[in-house]
Amino acid sequence: MKGVNYRETKGMPYVRREYISGKPQLKIARFSSGQSKVDYDYKLQLIVSEKMQIRHNALEAARLAANKTMAQAGDMSFFSRLTVYPHLVLRENKMIATAGADRLQEGMRRAFGKATGLAARVKPEQSIFEAYVLKENLDLAKRGFKVASSKLGCPTSVKVTEIKNKLTEDNQYRV
Repeated sequence: MKGVNYRETKGMPYVRREYISGKPQLKIARFSSGQSKVDYDYKLQLIVSEKMQIRHNALEAARLAANKTMAQAGDMSFFSRLTVYPHLVLRENKMIATAGADRLQEGMRRAFGKATGLAARVKPEQSIFEAYVLKENLDLAKRGFKVASSKLGCPTSVKVTEIKNKLTEDNQYRV
């Protein structure tokens, strides 16, 4: 099946894995990478602009693409985090429609189906990926988010926020 078939959010989300035999495994290797420290200059967010479902393999491909681009400056020069979790179980009731079949299969039209993957439902203006970078790596992070947005199949935008919590000379935080 194509990803277009799973993009729309229709019906109630199905998250009850205990009723499904042969549960699909999560393809996301890790949700955060890089070095988490307090002295980053900018926070970047990848924001989705419409309501849809994003499959777990698309989220993993976007995460890998963004991290690979940002790691050109060094593995410990950024901190990135995937902020959505794919809870939704996608099911498919496969119908026979091959060249050998005389006609399309008719029975069991709205059957339960077999679990094929996982997806995350996102809302408009929701952040799905965020990264913290230094000032000199800002353009590299923007390019990484542009590459990552091409893997998702939905219109996205990048929001850049300057972090103002820097240490002053007397070791107190200023806001």
